[in-house]
Amino acid sequence: MAVMKVHRDSLTVEFSSRESVWARRRSVTVPLAAVREVACVERPLRETRGGRMGYQSFFAKIGVWGVFTGTRQLVAARRGEPGVRVVLDRAAAGADVDEIVVSRSNAAGLARDIARGAGSAAA
Repeated sequence: MAVMKVHRDSLTVEFSSRESVWARRRSVTVPLAAVREVACVERPLRETRGGRMGYQSFFAKIGVWGVFTGTRQLVAARRGEPGVRVVLDRAAAGADVDEIVVSRSNAAGLARDIARGAGSAAA
């Protein structure tokens, strides 16, 4: 399961070895100043849109969604577990994605930590 870590001025998502195959990366780190919006979502599988490069089953989605649309989402989500949806300023993030959607059992607390860090990074 992907792990999200909030550091003083950055957010890191580390993928398991199996997830990294579908996500096409081992991890991604973005500055908290690039976070435009963060939310705890009850059903993260429903947050994905557009074409995909990755894995999809009834229980999970892992990879990049929105391949043929304007919004690219990096996703590691599972059914039955809440998640965190982070909207980024792609240019400020220096990343190739606009959103990150990750399932986490502690999604509400993690979303608060990211929002708090993003707020202080913008100040």
